Amino acid sequence: MIVGLGPGPAEWMTPEAAHAIAAASDVVGYRPYLDRLALRPDQCTHASDNRVEMDRARLALQLAAEGRTVAVVSGGDPGVFAMAAAAFEAIEEDPRWLKLEIAVAPGVTAMQAAAARLGAPLGHDFCAISLSDNLKPWGVIERRLRAAAEGDFVIALYNPASRARPTRIMQAFDLLRGMKASTTPVAFARAVGRAEETLQLMTLGDADASLADMATLVVIGSSETRLILRDGARPWMVTARTYGVRR
Repeated sequence: MIVGLGPGPAEWMTPEAAHAIAAASDVVGYRPYLDRLALRPDQCTHASDNRVEMDRARLALQLAAEGRTVAVVSGGDPGVFAMAAAAFEAIEEDPRWLKLEIAVAPGVTAMQAAAARLGAPLGHDFCAISLSDNLKPWGVIERRLRAAAEGDFVIALYNPASRARPTRIMQAFDLLRGMKASTTPVAFARAVGRAEETLQLMTLGDADASLADMATLVVIGSSETRLILRDGARPWMVTARTYGVRR
């Protein structure tokens, strides 16, 4: 089973995911994700680094082929920039693994969690783009950012910055500032659902790209996205369901 843990809180893990983990003899995943789980002493854990997804998937498949009951865990949803794709890519490498029973347990992904905290920024058409250029060229990311801006989508940016690539989010903002209004609402949602959660709202013109790190989900509004101001409280970020009717 390929399992989504959600963004952090146990309350945001689905019952299906919890059952799959409880039933597993072996749990495979990135070490910080495994640290979030309350596993039994009889369950074997197989922790690894963040950049070895294919090795992790191959290990899980080998354990399953040996008759183990395996849960491969991802933060968020395993099908969104996560372990489901790696597992199925690995399955293609060895015909024996095609005979295994593979299932995916979905989870709450970062943009869903951030949207719930912010109000309703994904209320109309939106897209998700990863700014990581580890597995795809930066030129492809730029092309997709331009297309998303031209299509007037709300844009959720995953993996906006890391120590190895601190400037990509700045390049992305420079590109988008040339295509979208400076008043476009932008949200930096960091560590949503965890103790260190922070939510910061600003405009595209004023946005400080250095606020983003790998724990941050950045939401950039469309031309229809607006802020609903509230006395003494953070504004709601909303993209209306009806397109072309501004208030």
